Amino acid sequence: MSATLLAALGLSALYLGYRFYSRFIAEEIYRLDPDFVTPAHTKRDDIDYIPTNRFVLWGHHFTAVAGAAPIIGPSIAVIWGWLPAVIWVIVGTIFFAGIHDFGAIWASVRNDARSIGALTRDAVGARAQHLFMVVIFFLLVMVNAVFAVAISDALIGAPSAVIPSWSAIVVALVIGVLIYKVHTSIVWPTIGGTVILYAMIFVGDRVPVSLPDTLLGLEPGPAWIIILFLYAMIASLLPVWLLLQPRDFINGIQLAVGLVLLYGAVLMASPTIVAPAFNTNVPSGAPPLVPLLFVTIACGAVSGFHGLVSSGTTSKQLNKETDARFVGYLGSLGEGAVALVVIIATTAGFSTLTEWQGHYGEFGAGGIAMFVLGGSRIVSAGLGLPIEFSATLLTVMAVLFAGTTMDAGVRLQRYIIQEWGVIYKIRPLQNGYFATVVAVGACLTLAFGAGGTGGTGGMLLWPLFGTTNQLLAGLTLLVISVLLVKLGRPSRYTLVPMVFVTGMAFVAALFQLGSLYREGSYVLLVMDSMIIVAAIFVMLEAASALMAARTALKTRSSI
Repeated sequence: MSATLLAALGLSALYLGYRFYSRFIAEEIYRLDPDFVTPAHTKRDDIDYIPTNRFVLWGHHFTAVAGAAPIIGPSIAVIWGWLPAVIWVIVGTIFFAGIHDFGAIWASVRNDARSIGALTRDAVGARAQHLFMVVIFFLLVMVNAVFAVAISDALIGAPSAVIPSWSAIVVALVIGVLIYKVHTSIVWPTIGGTVILYAMIFVGDRVPVSLPDTLLGLEPGPAWIIILFLYAMIASLLPVWLLLQPRDFINGIQLAVGLVLLYGAVLMASPTIVAPAFNTNVPSGAPPLVPLLFVTIACGAVSGFHGLVSSGTTSKQLNKETDARFVGYLGSLGEGAVALVVIIATTAGFSTLTEWQGHYGEFGAGGIAMFVLGGSRIVSAGLGLPIEFSATLLTVMAVLFAGTTMDAGVRLQRYIIQEWGVIYKIRPLQNGYFATVVAVGACLTLAFGAGGTGGTGGMLLWPLFGTTNQLLAGLTLLVISVLLVKLGRPSRYTLVPMVFVTGMAFVAALFQLGSLYREGSYVLLVMDSMIIVAAIFVMLEAASALMAARTALKTRSSI
């Protein structure tokens, strides 16, 4: 199979999804109103709420939701063959992720920019909301703890990525001041910032930076984790216009350019996919394709974490309601494009099937390292760049994705804790500084409490991420569906994806229970069981609310 042909077909499908399906959803289902005054205006404080240029907000949303997951998930899932992975990425992006992210933004904007967890109270009920917000907080703690490890490992494995990764922060601060205080046109800061960031990749390639073997008694891995959380704590408290927005925006531009380079390299090198379309020689011990494919590839198809970003940070910055389509749906397409090129890199970046099988000798063998390995070969062959520089370029892409997600994740945790403070009338939790300390403290407790001095505690819970994340996606779609029914609008476009995602996630969670029992992982077994029970309870509550809404609608229409 030609990788060039696969890339052309996949990108064409994504474009058609945005051109036609997203317009239909915007006009007929969510019915976006250009005159609706968004919370970015009504609640403007220039810290969390601020009207934002849709291109800047797209950059924030795209990079915040993407993270490392659309790299890690697809690079693992190709072990079942490249065709199932491609089909799920394309179909999932167009018909699942797009309306999920788009819908979460719309629902939040129409309800004072509250998070999807807080909206559960109005749509479903108070009991469901309590459970839903606990699951959300658990997921955020896990994501932040794990992404800190992923970034730390990447910076240790590729010291050449340190300077370009951290220079993005300085560039973002300058851009934020230029746009919001100096009122400079967005064009020149964008061009200048992008050029500087790519120049820093050359600098980093020549000046690698490594932490000392011991820093304040810590090895490089845990030292990086501490540094990352200290940065995230500060970043979550700064006004969004100063760091979060411009950092995500300029990273989004840089990553978009990176995608163009990757796809351009595929076009120029025209590699052949050596991996099988359907792998009939899956390594022993690998889980079955169904349902595990649908939780292994989450980001890049549909992901519950996206609903948290959409209703947490993005909705607070939306200038016009009509921008939700561009920001939410197109942001999902950007992530789908990332997942597609990752599949190509990890299946066509090897010379023979035998070499590919040597790297995929066991389940879970993929990841950022495999993407960098295969992708750097394609970039080097297609664009003529040195393979070491190509590897640095792709590593920086992965670190920037993970870093921006971690920024947003800690801020989202702070929002959730502050919402708890309001709901349960606990005044200290309503304070942004105290809520941030609690959020970061929870992450560090997981990282070092469960993982010891290595700070890798989040990795112990990572096996629960896939099912938890997809159950969250199903619950988010269900909340959106209930809101649509109450408004008397068609809900099948969100209900059908909800049933599929929730069903697959639920079966995967049950399958995981058996695996955890056989492995003797009783702590994870108990936690997985609690998540399943919570999901069942919320689903039953939501189903009851959905039927009640339908009954009320029929009653009103018959009067």
